[in-house]
Amino acid sequence: MGVTFLRRIGALLTAFATLFLLRQPGYAISTHATCAILMDAESGRVLYEQNIHQPRLIASTTKLMTALVAVEQSDDLDREVTVKGEWLGSEGSSIYLTAGEKITLRGLLYGLMLQSGNDAAMVIACDVAGSEADFVALMNKKAAQLGMKNTSFANPSGLNHDDHYSTAYDMALLAQACLDNQEVAAICATKSITVGNRTFVNHNKLLHRYDGCVGMKTGYTEKAGRTLVSAATRNGQTLICVTLNDGNDWNDHTKLLDFGFDYYPRQVLCAPGESFGAVLVTGSLLPCVPATAAEEVGYPLGSGESLGMEVEMVDLAASPVAVGMPLGEAVWRLNGKPVARVPLVSAVYVGRDLRDPQNFWERLRGFFGREEIVQSGGRLI
Repeated sequence: MGVTFLRRIGALLTAFATLFLLRQPGYAISTHATCAILMDAESGRVLYEQNIHQPRLIASTTKLMTALVAVEQSDDLDREVTVKGEWLGSEGSSIYLTAGEKITLRGLLYGLMLQSGNDAAMVIACDVAGSEADFVALMNKKAAQLGMKNTSFANPSGLNHDDHYSTAYDMALLAQACLDNQEVAAICATKSITVGNRTFVNHNKLLHRYDGCVGMKTGYTEKAGRTLVSAATRNGQTLICVTLNDGNDWNDHTKLLDFGFDYYPRQVLCAPGESFGAVLVTGSLLPCVPATAAEEVGYPLGSGESLGMEVEMVDLAASPVAVGMPLGEAVWRLNGKPVARVPLVSAVYVGRDLRDPQNFWERLRGFFGREEIVQSGGRLI
């Protein structure tokens, strides 16, 4: 009886230990990649890392930056582009553009992202910026803005070059920016499309294999190896996965994404409009104004993790107070480090007291004594 009991206790402890280890990024999984990262898109929290700051060749995942810069620099993606002969001749993958051909910029972007056309990359660059060099300058400027500190671009297609490299972490930052851009995100998530007499089929097999996949870009050169940036959404949470030089990337991305969704699910920290208290108001019939969350905030938490929260608000607000006026901020911390925050704003309009001035206590007594509050256009004045 005693031996059986001890065996059961031992088995139970082993199970708990195994579960604990499975919930730690370093123990649950490994990849075939030289560099890999799994990041929560909303918060930027890194859920798995492997040589994430090591610069490497990135091949055609470069085209995420090409697409982002092109979209941000263009007012009309449906304008026609006339292909010039001097823009052609790029080596590698192609959508077989011809000199004098007319195609929309949007069509070129689909050819760039789905078919990975290097000729499309060059035509986009030259049309948008006037030359490849000027477009590459825009790419590097954008990389700096995104905080891609270990990245350098030398061309818009991802061809091997000594001055062309990035890291898994930097590419995850780029993926965040691409997901935030509706046009780029929609193109990355497209499985196939017909543009004129061309049909482009997305090379990203995860769009068909992984439930919730929303892109993003594949890449390969013999020197770089297989590179892949992917993203997937489940239960309101979006995860980004990047692998560099990974011969088994489809399976590795599947494992990494499953790991993130299973062990670091998104927790809703606050809902839009949720109250965090009130701020006193001067110069109004209303003595205070509610401070509410401007938006929903979520954060991925592992087993046993919890967040602390701090609220900072202004002491007084002078009327009139507009709806949405900033009143403070709520900050959540994990192990003392700020990891999420939300602006606190006025939930209602508070107008000025147009009668003879009163001190605060007189106005407060009047308010609770049901003094008349005039409503105008649905607003309190």
